[in-house]
Amino acid sequence: MAIQQTLILIKPDGLKRRLTGLSIDRLDASGLEMVAARVVSVSDALAREHYKSLSDKPFFANLIRYIRGEFHGFKDSRVLALVYRGEDAIKRVRAIAGATNPEQAEPGTLRGSFGRITTEGQFENVIHASSDPADAEREVALWFKPEEILAAPQG
Repeated sequence: MAIQQTLILIKPDGLKRRLTGLSIDRLDASGLEMVAARVVSVSDALAREHYKSLSDKPFFANLIRYIRGEFHGFKDSRVLALVYRGEDAIKRVRAIAGATNPEQAEPGTLRGSFGRITTEGQFENVIHASSDPADAEREVALWFKPEEILAAPQG
């Protein structure tokens, strides 16, 4: 197994519902190492770049509004961005997160426990997790400067 880094975003619904600590607790319990963390004000440009692979989808506009906190009353559009590192980190974090659709997420996953679909049909799935190594590399570089990520221990 390879040592990987992966991006996690605790989304505006996770912040508003005070699920940040619980989310970090579950990630830390996996044995992976947190190597970067920061609260980020999500600009329109950052949101569009992050979700550019979904720009042709009919839900794209609402996805941008969601990650920017517009559905949750945040004026400063914030998320908690994290980088975790470890063996098979991407797969392990996605298992903790659960399926993107909260109704399909396994009980005990973050999305299975806390995700929901609003009456307007908007997914509120608490957390973003990189889907594969290419996405993880692109997303980590988009949200963090290299000097903001702790280097791997030498040994």
